[in-house]
Amino acid sequence: MSFQVKEPILVIGLGGAGSKLAREAKNSLNSDCLIISNDKNDFSSENTSIHVATNSVVNPSVQLIRGSTYNYADEIKSKISDYSTVILMGNLAGKAGAAMAPVVSEICKEANTGLLSFVIMPFKYEKDRIFNSGVSLKRVRADSECTVVLDNDSLLESNPDLSPKACYEIANSAMIHVVESLGTSEITSETNILSTSKNGQDIENSLRDSLKMLYENAPPNSVKRSMLYVVGGSNIPVGILNSITTLTAGIVNESNSQIDMTSSAEESKVVMLSSIQGMTKFDNYDPLGMIPQENTLDWSTPDCSIDCELDLYQLE
Repeated sequence: MSFQVKEPILVIGLGGAGSKLAREAKNSLNSDCLIISNDKNDFSSENTSIHVATNSVVNPSVQLIRGSTYNYADEIKSKISDYSTVILMGNLAGKAGAAMAPVVSEICKEANTGLLSFVIMPFKYEKDRIFNSGVSLKRVRADSECTVVLDNDSLLESNPDLSPKACYEIANSAMIHVVESLGTSEITSETNILSTSKNGQDIENSLRDSLKMLYENAPPNSVKRSMLYVVGGSNIPVGILNSITTLTAGIVNESNSQIDMTSSAEESKVVMLSSIQGMTKFDNYDPLGMIPQENTLDWSTPDCSIDCELDLYQLE
């Protein structure tokens, strides 16, 4: 079953990376945009914004930012109330993204608003961020009708010569290509892995790196459908297009393989979106994630820190 994007559309960006993606997505979709962050530097005058204040704390934790976001739940709910579809953009490797994404996705689900989430996962060396990103992703997937995940670590694994900055640029570009195609192609209402390659490669090598990136995130038998976005497809010989289409159909069930060539970019490469059923490597980011939701006592509200302002005196 495919996700139905219905107008009016609101794009929500969380934190620094999410706000940048949201502004680009807004221009592609000609939609409205809302930026939510605890850092005022992420805001711009042309977009609506919500500043999540953490008061005097200079370096707030993920749990503190999340607890502070709940204080603005009513305001967030009022902002999304007039929209049929919300497209959520967040980097779960960042504090703001990991903290706010479960709160916003929960609000959208309670409001019965169609939610399409685009999230980015951290590099392997960012060990202090892996757990929080796994917890956040699990909740966002549960609340979203469709989730698109791009893993920075598997992109770097396929291209070890890339700098983190180059990985960010490639990841952002791949997400925007998918957003641009929402009006012409279908996205499965499941978890979707987004994979791509670095720039400057021929189209066959780009496909190879995209497949390698995909299978570092999920086993081959879990891939149920694949959409191949050929960026700059109008500049590629038809014989090569036919070759990569045949190759992809041989790896993924032919009836579940599609190709999209709407992008008119001059530089050619492959962006692959694959729907996944079953386990992914992200399920291991949270050691308690294997416990079924129905057996979890504290699932209803994600971990957060709140200031109760209780005057507790020491008793001797």
